[in-house]
Amino acid sequence: MQTGTHGESSNPPILEPLFQISDNAAKRISFLAAQEPSPNAKLRIAVDGGGCSGFQYRYEFTTTANEDDHAFSNGAATVLVDDMSLQYLSGSMVDYVETMAAAHFEIRNPNASANCGCGNSFAV
Repeated sequence: MQTGTHGESSNPPILEPLFQISDNAAKRISFLAAQEPSPNAKLRIAVDGGGCSGFQYRYEFTTTANEDDHAFSNGAATVLVDDMSLQYLSGSMVDYVETMAAAHFEIRNPNASANCGCGNSFAV
């Protein structure tokens, strides 16, 4: 089961519909986090301006949660999303896709009106 929290509240609300982590993504995030120097690494997913479609996804591991971060988890995997990015990612799911040619994280974003060919850039 996935849960989401905002900040360090003692009774955090469950935010499951806002952002989800597939089981495949959770496994890969947990594997990659274990390779990080800090045992408390979490994956941050953010939306930045740029890319060929207007916005692009940014992925990075961090050990620091900011005050405006929402934490979503599936098993041992935790993803942090800040308030500004969550408005573009609301209702999305991060998945990890492996094919014969490549393996990558993929955001299934219902807010995106267009995606570029690389899958890392989108328009709203």
